[in-house]
Amino acid sequence: MSEDKTPELPSDEELERLDRDELLKLGGKLDGVELVEYPDPFPVKGTRAEKRAERLVAFWFALAGLASLAFVVVMIFWPAKYEPFDSDKHLLYSLYTPMLGVTLGLAVLGVGVGVLLYTKRFLPHEVAVQDRHDGGSAEVDKKTVVAHLADAGTRNGIARRPAIKRSLGFGVGALGLGITAVPLVGLLRNPHAQSGNKDGLLHTGWQHVGKEKVFLRRATGDASEVVLVRPEDLEASAMETVFPFRESERHDHEALVHALKRSDNPVMLIRLRPEDAMKVVQHAGQEDYHYGDYYAYTKICSHVGCPTSLFESRTNRILCPCHQSQFDALQYAKPVFGPATRKLAQLPITVDPETGYFIATSDFNEPIGPAYWERKS
Repeated sequence: MSEDKTPELPSDEELERLDRDELLKLGGKLDGVELVEYPDPFPVKGTRAEKRAERLVAFWFALAGLASLAFVVVMIFWPAKYEPFDSDKHLLYSLYTPMLGVTLGLAVLGVGVGVLLYTKRFLPHEVAVQDRHDGGSAEVDKKTVVAHLADAGTRNGIARRPAIKRSLGFGVGALGLGITAVPLVGLLRNPHAQSGNKDGLLHTGWQHVGKEKVFLRRATGDASEVVLVRPEDLEASAMETVFPFRESERHDHEALVHALKRSDNPVMLIRLRPEDAMKVVQHAGQEDYHYGDYYAYTKICSHVGCPTSLFESRTNRILCPCHQSQFDALQYAKPVFGPATRKLAQLPITVDPETGYFIATSDFNEPIGPAYWERKS
């Protein structure tokens, strides 16, 4: 084929007068293409086999559309708030994430299977041989390529298959709606609408309500068990995770569980060795936030919010296992290694003179966790 003489190019006027079939043949000659096989998948139109294949493809596209709409409904309306194990609503809560995965997975699967079936059942399976050539595309090449694409669209019969066209539009459109809903749902709720209470970004579960004391509580594995912390409970260089507790919640099982599950509640209570406590550098304005050798810092890393679960007593460093950030407990928990750039927020604590247990004197004086646009520190 490479030895064949290149066909004469038509003039601009002749090019405009050529119909699609003529452009199709011309394009093949110009590109050195020889169609060895170009069979029609359904030579006889309207057969039962053709209709059956059309319904199968439409089924998968329709399934994708229904699954995409279900994904949006689940994301917006399915109960996603935590419910304890002994609650009647716990089953629905536990199914929230699986339902998101199943519906989105079915949507993507439906579109993918539909496209594959349409390609296998309706597109002509041509066998062509083509010579390679260099250089850019001339105007005649562009027009002939468009003719080839238009011809492929006509031969596969998409124009006369309304069920497939409608189901494809429905499936892809609904899937696009579902994908678009993912970032938009997070914008439906104003994160600063409740900034003045414990549900806002500026406060945590340690926020004081009235004059009620907020004690430091251990997590024993039993949400109904309330064990408070005294100074003599921790050895020097020890660390323990504590949570807020109010006496008004003692017999409220849901409130006790929520205090342990709320993501911004965990606090590290650290007791330094006496010789290390003498080296502590206090942050300006937080000189009275500790009690003796005891310091309390949020357990939420200031990088991306992972739990800073490790305390290295030999070096007095707080470690975040996610991205290896390290914070110096002797220097107001400022970052000394890793990607974190802000210190851990410190919780002001003291000992209740009436009970002898640790209490928080107030909430954190700054937002905990990662930064956000409106954060000023």
